[in-house]
Amino acid sequence: MPQLVRLYLRSVAIGFGLAAVFSGALIWLDVAGIGHLILGSDIGAIAALMLLIFNGIVFSAVQFGIAVMGMAEDDDPRGGLGQHAGLIPIRVEAPSRQRKG
Repeated sequence: MPQLVRLYLRSVAIGFGLAAVFSGALIWLDVAGIGHLILGSDIGAIAALMLLIFNGIVFSAVQFGIAVMGMAEDDDPRGGLGQHAGLIPIRVEAPSRQRKG
């Protein structure tokens, strides 16, 4: 299996795991009355499943984006003070003109 597919599947698993925790916390803490609505309805299981799936899609996409952006290579040199890629500071005169009037 290609490495990118493995990365995507791992991101989906992490995203849906986080979504399950997040959705469970929303229902358990009754944020905005959503727990009461889901637990008090006869089709609350469908609502909870939809909440889990939609949050899972969002969390998976964010997780995959973070993983892909974390793979970027940094082209800038690392180092302490004094490393400015060969730039040498020069003095430039900036005379001021006073207005008369």
